[in-house]
Amino acid sequence: MAYAITRTCCNDASCVSVCPVNCIHPTPDEPEFGTTDMLYIDPAACIDCGACADACPVDAVFPVDRLRGPDTMYGDLNRDWYRDHPNDHAWGAPTFPRSLPDGLGPLRVAVVGTGPSAGYTAQELLRTTGAEITMLDRLPVTGGLLRHGVAPDHQSTKRIAESFAGVFHDPRLRMYLNVEVGTDVTHDELAAHHHAVVYAVGAAADRRLGIPGEDLPGSLPATTFVRWYNAEPTVPADAVTLSASSCERVVVIGNGNVAVDVARILLTDPDRLAATDIADHALAALRGSRVREVVLLARRGPAEAAWTRSEFLALRQLPGVEVAVDSSGDSSAPLLDGLPQVRFDGSAGPAGARRLVLRFHSTPSALIGDDGGVTGVAVRRATGEEDVIRTGLVVRSIGHRGVPIPGLPFDGTTETVAHHGGRVDGLPGTYVVGWAKRGASGGIGANRACARETVDALLDDATARTLLPTPAATRKDLDRLIRSRRPDTMGLKELRAVDRTERTRGEAEGRPRVKLATIPDLLTAARGKP
Repeated sequence: MAYAITRTCCNDASCVSVCPVNCIHPTPDEPEFGTTDMLYIDPAACIDCGACADACPVDAVFPVDRLRGPDTMYGDLNRDWYRDHPNDHAWGAPTFPRSLPDGLGPLRVAVVGTGPSAGYTAQELLRTTGAEITMLDRLPVTGGLLRHGVAPDHQSTKRIAESFAGVFHDPRLRMYLNVEVGTDVTHDELAAHHHAVVYAVGAAADRRLGIPGEDLPGSLPATTFVRWYNAEPTVPADAVTLSASSCERVVVIGNGNVAVDVARILLTDPDRLAATDIADHALAALRGSRVREVVLLARRGPAEAAWTRSEFLALRQLPGVEVAVDSSGDSSAPLLDGLPQVRFDGSAGPAGARRLVLRFHSTPSALIGDDGGVTGVAVRRATGEEDVIRTGLVVRSIGHRGVPIPGLPFDGTTETVAHHGGRVDGLPGTYVVGWAKRGASGGIGANRACARETVDALLDDATARTLLPTPAATRKDLDRLIRSRRPDTMGLKELRAVDRTERTRGEAEGRPRVKLATIPDLLTAARGKP
């Protein structure tokens, strides 16, 4: 029986390289790679060897005959993809690991960030060179979006962090956590201690709607909401309130995967979330939540929705939640087939069981309210008609944007670090990777190919010998500098103490971990105190 890839696919193509018959597509050298929701196995060519399942870092690959419940659809989805994308599974040109010429000596490379793009960058350098790596992060924990962005009910996706554990434990890597580059140590100081500096800092800010009332209390960017339920220590426990009667309806503006995550978390039975690593304060708020209805507001039609098919299909199968489409707009899309059509009245309160309402061709024109908070969203339909949706909580989920990094050029049009092929403009020996490089697009796995491109550029410059600056100071000098600026900096030893504390607490409650949600708590655990 053939294997199939399911919705937790991370798209990093680990499975592609181990398939002996090349039946997993699109591959990284094919045009569709990075544009599809997931990868697909051709059941007609699969030889049932299981190598892909063993290599998958997020446990997304299963024999078709073992798929159960909602996952049974993925057997058909994998097969149908090849109906629309026929492929002869011909092998492409072989690729070989990079190497550096003899006589260069070990490169010293700083990687700013510890999320997926940083992890893939360090992994590539350690596998292909003898580089010595310094990793730095402004937070006292590693992981970036893996820890603070992936929804808590997507535990299998978080398993990709395990593939980076070996990277963090490599003896050639030294880690400094709770250190902010640009504040505690400057770019010039990092560059003086390394041949190269790679920025993997993501896109930390949210996009703005640019409408009146956007900053009223009760109007939150999705970045804040997601970090709140994921225990990001810079977001306070009281950043989100769900217990007010005005919060019976929540309006989520946007229709990408983050918007879907927010809606799903708001409507999921808290008892199901109690088995995850969701923040304790978020779980408590959800247990006391008054939310009964979430409205996903989309400016365009369902055919242009930015969510992935797999995530939306999972949303449709959320236990105890009705998913309906506002009948006043366009609902002509295959993914919406079978969903009930409702005449949505935003001026009335929600009634009945928990419900998700999809409303397309609706553009918010203003948030209504006063200093006490949001009371509604003024919406303009494609027909020109306007109405108001009553709500006490609005989550704005229209995308992330990069922010300028001290000492680096910034492209205000793309909202990324200004670069060419990963080389930062005007700064020899400085590179960028991930969302800070390509903008806030692509999932976790897309960072693998992105990191390879940046590392290739770095190694090309190292091979040219004259293109990378020679460090003027040693690793010991850097260690003294950082510890003089941040005596409470953390390394691998302290990170492992935090991990043990969180896992021990989680084991006592039947959870994967109980996250420490404040910087003081993290620093206390790092010192080995309960």
